Amino acid sequence: MAGRLRLDVLVPTHNRAALLDRCVRSVLNATPSPRLDVHTTVICNACEDNSPDIVRTLQSAFPGRVSLLIERRRGKSKALNAGIAGTSGDLVGMIDDDEEVDPRWVEVAGAAFEQGAVDFIGGPYLPVWAAPPPDWLPDDYLAVLGAVDNGAVARPYGRDFPGILKGGNAIVRRATLERVGPFAEHLGPGSFARLFSCEDEDMYWRLLEHGARGQYLPDLVIYHYIAETRLSREYYRKWCFWRGVSRGLMDRRHPLPVTYLAGVPRFLWGRAARALVRLAVTPQRRPERETFGDELKMWDVAGFFYGRHIYTLARFSPLASRRRGDSAGYAAAHREVADAAKAELAGCAPESRQ
Repeated sequence: MAGRLRLDVLVPTHNRAALLDRCVRSVLNATPSPRLDVHTTVICNACEDNSPDIVRTLQSAFPGRVSLLIERRRGKSKALNAGIAGTSGDLVGMIDDDEEVDPRWVEVAGAAFEQGAVDFIGGPYLPVWAAPPPDWLPDDYLAVLGAVDNGAVARPYGRDFPGILKGGNAIVRRATLERVGPFAEHLGPGSFARLFSCEDEDMYWRLLEHGARGQYLPDLVIYHYIAETRLSREYYRKWCFWRGVSRGLMDRRHPLPVTYLAGVPRFLWGRAARALVRLAVTPQRRPERETFGDELKMWDVAGFFYGRHIYTLARFSPLASRRRGDSAGYAAAHREVADAAKAELAGCAPESRQ
């Protein structure tokens, strides 16, 4: 059929074989779109479990529809960059290994890109709870768990959008990625800091800076598995602190248009100060989720300060690659990424499509 687009769905994974099988099958079994040819590529990122065997089984069951890439350099951004460099479709989709796409996900994507008036799309993350959510769970910190819903109305992404394009439910035109450049490899989960994040936030702001047109689609749904291990106060504290560190690092490239105090946005100091007052004055008269939410506001600002002034990852930062991507396109930046991967893999080439 003339005019069909190729959609490469990337699934970076690290030691989640059981969830991985369910994730990939959700894409393979989704309702097809007459506008899209869909191929799924799993990037096994320093996996030490049987994830590669899971993918090979899927390749046998679904011939020609699944590929396997091995990326030994630990880090989600590295895995995504390897997946983008190792595929060639018109569209690049990204989901996480602990998710399942809605049966209409491919169909909705095909309709969105049919007219050519959009460069990237995203949608809601609906939680699938492994255990009942605790009473102390703060209402304004659901993003810690990857449960994000920006409403039932389609609307354009932009600086006034109440959120960002999340990397676990995103589809971007490859030509747009070639202009914007690769994911920032000093951000996102990796070997040096498992709860690092903001690789998708950095990408989102760069998409907007390059004039890319995005659309939030309420029908582009994924279901995100919430492991019971995430439902602890300690996990929330660590996540908020390291998200703050990530934002402090990202702030070097994307400063906010606000007043700063000691290198930290003043509104973060204000939120933390008001939270501290509430904790000191009325701790017994408020719901537990509100008091814990106030505590997390202090972890937010502490992490931002630490990331902005103390925790430096300059030696990991691919700034030269990103500048090259901005000026000379995505391909040049990814040649450097691919060369680095080949050197480290020492001959362990990606497995071919079957």
